[in-house]
Amino acid sequence: MQAIIMAGGKGSRLRPLTDGIPKPLVKIIDKPVMEYVVINLRRAGVKDVAVTVGYRKDMIMDYFGDGRRWGLHLEYFEEDIPLGTAGGVKACEEYIESDFFVLSADGFCNLNLKDMENYHRQKGRIATIAVKKLSDARGFGLVRTQNGIVSDFQEKPAVKCSGPVNTGIYAFKKDIFGYIPQGFSDFSYDVFPLLKGEACVYKGNFFWSDIGTLPKYYSTNGYVCKHPSDFGVRL
Repeated sequence: MQAIIMAGGKGSRLRPLTDGIPKPLVKIIDKPVMEYVVINLRRAGVKDVAVTVGYRKDMIMDYFGDGRRWGLHLEYFEEDIPLGTAGGVKACEEYIESDFFVLSADGFCNLNLKDMENYHRQKGRIATIAVKKLSDARGFGLVRTQNGIVSDFQEKPAVKCSGPVNTGIYAFKKDIFGYIPQGFSDFSYDVFPLLKGEACVYKGNFFWSDIGTLPKYYSTNGYVCKHPSDFGVRL
């Protein structure tokens, strides 16, 4: 498996933390949130990783370099203009040679990627979407399934409801590129609606937080302080 890390966002909702640094470098306890993503990929045996960068890209590239410090290789793809979640992945198409993961640089989790890879290969679908059940799915993409296969998507429901939400962690066959147009596009709005019946969900037992707002960022740090061994953190 290869991987693509999406690290081009501005993190506007995390200001003032992101006034001076890009969101992927915001720290969870002792290290940048993207470093946890890199470590998790290496733990799963992934060695070739493309990173899409935009806002304050030089800071990300300076910190992570070529990736050898973590035992893998990082290749950077710079977005002069925002391309969206799917468009950014499309820009990496020539780099990808096999099935691959897509992860957000700000998606903090302890998901077992090797287990997800095995599940993805077993199911044989074009896409495997890691989901997490939330009691309040507002602000997220609700994923509806039948027998583990995606039947429908409801992006950011307006009223409070519970259910499995899209975590932004995916395993794809290379065939996915045939569903992504050139230019700006978004997985939730432009790509996944085309994959009903062709995508499955992974429901492993894991912690996940997108640290998208200051309250979420602080609560995530608090959770890690209470459960440091779950994330390889030494306090």
